[in-house]
Amino acid sequence: MSLTSKQAKELLHSQLDEWALAKTNFDALKGVKIKEFIFSDFVIRVQFNPARIQSSAAKVDAKSIQERKCFLCPNNLPAEQKGIPYGEYQVLVNPYPIFPEHFTIPTYKHTDQLISGMYGDMLDLAKDIEEYTIFYNGPKCGASAPDHAHFQAGIKGFLPLEKEVNNIKKETILKSDKLTLYAIRQYMRNCFLLETKEKDETIAVFNKIYELLELKEGDKEPMMNILTWYENGTWYSVVFPREKHRPDCFFAEGDDNLLISPASVDLGGVFITPLEKDFKKIKEKDVKDILKEICISDEKMQLIIDKLKMD
Repeated sequence: MSLTSKQAKELLHSQLDEWALAKTNFDALKGVKIKEFIFSDFVIRVQFNPARIQSSAAKVDAKSIQERKCFLCPNNLPAEQKGIPYGEYQVLVNPYPIFPEHFTIPTYKHTDQLISGMYGDMLDLAKDIEEYTIFYNGPKCGASAPDHAHFQAGIKGFLPLEKEVNNIKKETILKSDKLTLYAIRQYMRNCFLLETKEKDETIAVFNKIYELLELKEGDKEPMMNILTWYENGTWYSVVFPREKHRPDCFFAEGDDNLLISPASVDLGGVFITPLEKDFKKIKEKDVKDILKEICISDEKMQLIIDKLKMD
């Protein structure tokens, strides 16, 4: 497998020249509205992005998925959509972007969205296209194609999380010569940070976390989102264990409704609102409530930490 950030950028530029839908939606990003909520040592940005209604409101129940063509399978891609081969994956420009440079990286083969066995590929991607942050949305954690394995990549510097992990309070859980596992608990979203220089050891520690996460009835994997990037010889990988797919406000009616379906980008510090009414209405308290509702509780986080320390 070989891929560079330069190749990804060249693909983006050629697709914007040739694919009207992608060009329209990337151009629209230049005019998106943004507002910020500033907390003690971190920030949450809110982006009004109408094109993301495709993902935020996606029907991901079994019946709906069965009745539609998979939009990530090679045979179903739009004629204008071109990709770069990357081993078992291909790199595609995301035509409904959040980032000014945004890619989707699906497997060629139609196989379920499950991180087990794919986490090492995520680390490789982060290292190979070092200018981008790689993210994984679990099948019930924001993935609009839970039936087709894929990652996404967005240009670095967009997500507040990337810088905030250096400053927010962290608790060391495990430490070796080349790896430190931290718990982050004062961030309104409980999560784990792997800071590491060694791939195999990182996969082994990730697998320990994976095994300790709750597997809900009927699910194929524990609920989670992951953001990973590579910088100065070090991987930074943040794992967000999830409690719920969508918050109650997503399903509420009338004034209580907020069409927000949080995924990795939201947990990375940029809330996506595809409807202008929600962008105008959302308040700091809504952000707090949503994060508390969808992420695992302090009690469940502590249980996982205790078991990791015992190992």
